This record gives sequence, C-alpha cells and structure tokens, in this order.
Amino acid sequence: MPRHLSGLLLLLWLLLLLLPPTPAAPGPLARPGLRRLGTRGPGGSPGRRPVPAVPTGTPYSGAGQPGGARGAGVCRSRPLDLVFIIDSSRSVRPLEFTKVKTFVSQIIDTLDIGAADTRVAVVNYASTVKIEFHLQTHSDKQSLKQAVAQITPLSTGTMSGLAIQTAMDEAFTVEAGARGPTSNIPKVAIIVTDGRPQDQVNEVAARARASGIELYAVGVDRADMESLKMIASEPLDEHVFYVETYGVIEKLSSRFQETFCAIDKCALNTHGCEHICVNDRTGSYHCECYEGYTLNQDRKTCSAQDQCASGTHGCQHICVNDRDGSHHCECYEGYTLNADNKTCSVRSKCAGGSHGCQHLCVDDGPAASHCDCFPGYTLNEDQRTCAAIEEARRLISTEDACGCEATLGFQERVSSYLQRLNAKLDDILGKLQADAYGQIHR
Repeated sequence: MPRHLSGLLLLLWLLLLLLPPTPAAPGPLARPGLRRLGTRGPGGSPGRRPVPAVPTGTPYSGAGQPGGARGAGVCRSRPLDLVFIIDSSRSVRPLEFTKVKTFVSQIIDTLDIGAADTRVAVVNYASTVKIEFHLQTHSDKQSLKQAVAQITPLSTGTMSGLAIQTAMDEAFTVEAGARGPTSNIPKVAIIVTDGRPQDQVNEVAARARASGIELYAVGVDRADMESLKMIASEPLDEHVFYVETYGVIEKLSSRFQETFCAIDKCALNTHGCEHICVNDRTGSYHCECYEGYTLNQDRKTCSAQDQCASGTHGCQHICVNDRDGSHHCECYEGYTLNADNKTCSVRSKCAGGSHGCQHLCVDDGPAASHCDCFPGYTLNEDQRTCAAIEEARRLISTEDACGCEATLGFQERVSSYLQRLNAKLDDILGKLQADAYGQIHR
C-alpha cells in the first residue's frame, strides 16, 4: 500500500473515533404522544394531560374549543367528601400495602383538592380501626400524599363493618370536616380489601348507603365477591371493582378518574348556549345571556330586552332602544345629557318652561334668564308679570281725535266747493235761458 494512502486511512480512523455516537432510533415507548401504562405524566397524574383550573361559576363561551372528552380543560373532578377505607390486615404484605397507598395517591392526583373542592380522609382498619386523618386535615395534594405515605399497617383481622361504621360516626361528620346536606356535596367511600369481612358488614353498609354515602368496593386477590356486592352501592357494575393482585391495583386509578370526572360541556362546546355557558360546582352547567338580553324558555337562546318598555332603563327623560339589545338615554329639547348618561340638565331656562314669565323669557346664558313684556306693557316689580302702559292708551285716544278732525275738515272743504260749483252752474243756466227767450221774441 502506498505510504500516502495508509496515512489517509489513519486520519479517517481518528476522525471516526472523535465523532459522537449515532443515537438509536426511538422505540415505541419513546415516541411523542405515547405513554407506558403506570408511568407518570405531567403534573404527576397517570396518563392524563394537565387540566387548567376552571373557576366555579366562570362563564365560558365554548367557541373554538376541541371536542375531545378527555382534553385539557374538558374533564375536572367534582367536589367530593371522599373517605378511603383501606384494609391493612395481616394478609396484606408490606409491599402490597405500599401498592395500596400508591393507588390512593394516584386517585388524589386526579382530583381537584381544596377546602372548596374535594376533601380527603383515610380510615385504616383491620381488627381495630384508626382514622389516619380527617377531611379537614389537609387542603392540598402534597400534604395529603405525604400523609398517605406515612400510614403503617395494623396487621390484625378484617373488620370491614366496624370500619364503615367508624367512617359514618367519625369521618363523615361536620365536626370532622364533612360539608352539610345543604351543600349538595356527594359523600363517597372507597373500601379496599383482600379478604372476607369478619363481622356483619351487610347491615352496616345498608345504613351507610341510607345515610347518603356512596360506597365503592375494591377487591384484591382473595376478596369475597359476594361481600363486595353487599358493601357497594347500586348499580353494582359501576361500584364493584376487582383485580387479581396488588401489583395491578394502580390500573384502577384511571377508572376512578373517569368516575369522578365532571365533563366540562362548556369546553366541549356541546352546551348549546347561544351566549354564555357557565360551569356549576356539581359538574353540570347553565346558560346565561349578555347584558341587555334575557334567557328564553328553552334556557339556551337569548332575546334582546326592551329595557325602555320594562321601565328599568333609569333615563330621566327619554329611553331609546338600540339594535344590539342595549339602550341609551336622551333629553328633551333645551336640556343636555349629564356625564352619568341618564339624567338631564337645563341647557336654556326659558326652554325649560319653568321661568314663570307672563309674557316673554329672555336667555342670558346657559343657566340665567330674565322676563320681558309685549309692546304697550311694562314689567311689574315682581320681574315676572306685565301691566298695560297708560301713556300708550292716551296716545291712541289723541290719534283717534286728530283723525276725526281731519276727516271733518276735508268734508267741509268738499261741501263748500260743491256749493260754489252749483252756484256757477245756476248762473250759466240762467244766461242760457235768457238768450233763448230773446231770440224767440225778436
């Protein structure tokens, strides 16, 4: 091999050593959008996208939202008074009990925890019963999960009935943090056991259900299915769960997430509200309308309110309906609308009609005026009423007298002229008659 070729190969080999290793193709579990069952997603919740908190009673129009039933902002937990009743008898090994605590923590992860949202308590039981913490003890997820992690097993028998009775008497009370019947907050108990109850659980469970507690029964491994059915509420296919080992109990957390999920129909845009969709605390919703509109009988569509006709407009003078269902105020002529857009102020006191002038009102400015009188009248001392002027009356009488004298003088001159004219006519006629007589007698 030529010397320069061997040197070139050596240089290429060194470059290959310096290059970073080529990354391996991602496997199915490493691809975006896929998550192995049981691994934690964002926010610590298994297989669930983080849901932004939606304030209770917050209007939501729903416009432009995706329609996925489990999308962000679509599913949020209902407020609950939730009590876990967990079996820690000797049949539950330490590692298995750890799985139970993980199962409880994962359910807590899917809930909206808080004093106004879901409150959680844990009742630990075997032959004896111990309330690990009450509903009012913890108000955030972190402290709740820390408290669950510190629970230790009791390692004796399986007294499921006694555990349910203790939950009724001590956990689901107002003193322990449960909310009263007027709050309409559901009371829910989740019982986890792997054996057969050693007491009369059916009667106690019946009393618990009658008191308004909704019971879920989770059986593991050697759990007696008939006992689970006696404990659980109806319908049984929604309240009884079973897994073969504690190793897969965590799978049930997603089932309870769906069970406690309140579908946010406002976010789904399936609410049908014409204007505003409002989420209620119970997981339901109701429709509202924009200002100036009223909800129709179908409780979904809206009609423009005629506030002018209803008399709720608050306008001092004139109410005018607008096309968009709102209204505005206007004032009578001579008035101007004030800054509150409802009341009116006089722009001209004369135009306001309250000036009190008998004859004439004269504006002196935006808020001043004085009274005046018609010709031939004078303003009285009250500066409002008018009286006739006497000089005017005498002037009118004098003018009438002068007019009469002029008429009489003209008539006398005409009469004198006519008399002179008649005398001349008589003289001429006499001369004519005399001439005619003289010619006849010649």
